[in-house]
Amino acid sequence: MLLFPDPRPLVERLGPDFFRQAPESPGVYLMRDQAEAVLYVGKAKSLRKRLASYRVANPDRMPRRHLRLLRAVARIDLEQCADEPAALMRESELLRSLRPRFNRAGTWPGTPRFLGWKLTETGLEIMISEEIDEGWQRHGPIGASAVWLRAALLRLLWCVVHPDSGLEHMPAGWCRGCRGELATIPRRGCYDNIIQEVDSRLRSLFAGQSDEFTAWIRGCTANRTLKFEQALLEADLETVVQFTRPKPSLRKSELAP
Repeated sequence: MLLFPDPRPLVERLGPDFFRQAPESPGVYLMRDQAEAVLYVGKAKSLRKRLASYRVANPDRMPRRHLRLLRAVARIDLEQCADEPAALMRESELLRSLRPRFNRAGTWPGTPRFLGWKLTETGLEIMISEEIDEGWQRHGPIGASAVWLRAALLRLLWCVVHPDSGLEHMPAGWCRGCRGELATIPRRGCYDNIIQEVDSRLRSLFAGQSDEFTAWIRGCTANRTLKFEQALLEADLETVVQFTRPKPSLRKSELAP
């Protein structure tokens, strides 16, 4: 039996309703001090569950650094995202821009990576590389997020190029992100001509025409009968569109010097 309950500085400061009403969706959270400076940026698959872990500041179970953070927080801002990959991308952007003093990882730019694609005799090749050779179309640099972008594109474009094949017929590993630097969506018989359109659609997507790309993908995949495939493709589509949307601007006071 506890004679003295564990401290709950955030519950006392923000109120219990803040934690109960937090969305269960993926997103990022920004912890600020009384001067509104950002102290810490984190991402979560479920914002409500993640924030619940901050309700109790047990000095015997929490590192001193975390305890100092919770005592300094005066406000928490929440940003909902379409899915966990989108939250990861947003967290990465905020960390590099703000460099909060309680974050240790991700506050400095990583190795630049590009997404590249090219039509070949065998099909559409999509790769991730620090350098893209001449003859390839490219988008970036986008750092480690290029892996998430390529994985989502591979699943979407597979269903467009192979409309009669389910996701279970994709090459091994594509559902989990496709390890390796190069992946190829092969041409296939009567669907060969659509490979040319895929190239054109990718160019327009990364030129900022995401609405047209979204409508095209949905039109090509509208006959999918499995609900889990429809849900996965919608999540992938939202992830891809995240890369072409204008990024929220930060106040000058929030930018790192």
